[in-house]
Amino acid sequence: MRLRASAIILVLSAICLCLAPQADAAKAQKATKATKATRVDKETQFRLKPGAQQKVCLTCHADFENKLKKPFVHTPVTKTGCTACHSPHASNYPKQLNANASALCLTCHKGILPDDARSTHKAALEGKCVQCHDPHSADNKFNLLTAGNELCFGCHKDKADTISKVKFKHNPVTKACLNCHSPHASTKAAALLKNEVPALCKDCHQTDKSIFMNKHMNYPVANSRCTLCHNAHGSDKAGLIYNTAHPPFANKTCNLCHESSSSPNPLAVKKKGFDLCRGCHNNVVNEMFARNRLHLPVVGKEGCLNCHSPHASSQRGLLKDTQIQLCGKCHTDTIQRQERSITKHEPVKKGMCTTCHSPHASDNELLFTNKSTIELCGQCHDWQKHSTHPVGAKVIDKRNKNLTVQCLSCHRSHGTEYQHMLPAATVTELCTQCHKEYTR
Repeated sequence: MRLRASAIILVLSAICLCLAPQADAAKAQKATKATKATRVDKETQFRLKPGAQQKVCLTCHADFENKLKKPFVHTPVTKTGCTACHSPHASNYPKQLNANASALCLTCHKGILPDDARSTHKAALEGKCVQCHDPHSADNKFNLLTAGNELCFGCHKDKADTISKVKFKHNPVTKACLNCHSPHASTKAAALLKNEVPALCKDCHQTDKSIFMNKHMNYPVANSRCTLCHNAHGSDKAGLIYNTAHPPFANKTCNLCHESSSSPNPLAVKKKGFDLCRGCHNNVVNEMFARNRLHLPVVGKEGCLNCHSPHASSQRGLLKDTQIQLCGKCHTDTIQRQERSITKHEPVKKGMCTTCHSPHASDNELLFTNKSTIELCGQCHDWQKHSTHPVGAKVIDKRNKNLTVQCLSCHRSHGTEYQHMLPAATVTELCTQCHKEYTR
């Protein structure tokens, strides 16, 4: 009996082993059918017409037929269709986009704005990709709206104007802005430069050649910042020297300020601060120190060089930058106040700080160029026609008996958040600060 039972068990086991592969195959076949059914359901569940993601769209947007024939078509348009970026029914965003324009582009182009960027293109940072790129198709590579420098000059008109007019042009600039600049962001330098200066310049200029040494009077300037003396976008002076050049530099008499090129420390200056400049500008320095109030940078560590370039500059007076940029480095709050101001004061708006203030020294408060604020403002404004309110040395300010009434009693020269640079929301609020009997 035991032998018979064992035999039966062996036979049953053999049968099971034979049937197992068939069962597995059946399960696999069933799973495949289920997957296909699911795929078909996804394609048909909305009863979409054939080519609904693009061809159906073109029945209304027929003008896009020609756009799709252009040499460069945006990849999502060709592979996924319109619904890659647009919602077919409704959206919270313009043009029925699936998301905010900047966020939408970054879903595919994640590396455009690196986290460690030292400078970024404003258009890219603000997500205004379509200022440079056509989101559908274009005649130019990378779907650019126009080719070459023309695209950059659409916004940078001042640079375009300068480059077109200068006598001496920089070859890489005339060929393409992107020879030196990155279009979206730079992790290496400011101003979207692909590399720091002078490393960027050394890609083209060989600083170890004798011609380079001779041009620079044998001073070891190979690792100096080239743009302190040269205008990379072009100049009216040979060698791309900035149009305003310091005479000792322009005349190549470098040893007036520096040690000789053969000395152990050739780039060192012979004196520090304003004492270096006094050698040539003695009258200017003496006049500054004869005043009661000095501008702090004058007596700072760098002296005159806090504001002036010792070699060359694109600005008059060898200023390191435009007045509004230069003054704004210290007077940030003043510049920001003007930017927020409803009524702009023309000299501040244009960055003409020296219209009202002396840049070096003055006997007047706030380094004003005129002792009388009324006379200072009167250079531009005929205050006698402006108001019948009494002003002048004999009119005491009721808010402070140590002050007299003048232009700044009612106006803030750098602007306010109210009309006409007033320090109060309404004229009534301003006047009743003194004339309290009219307060309501």
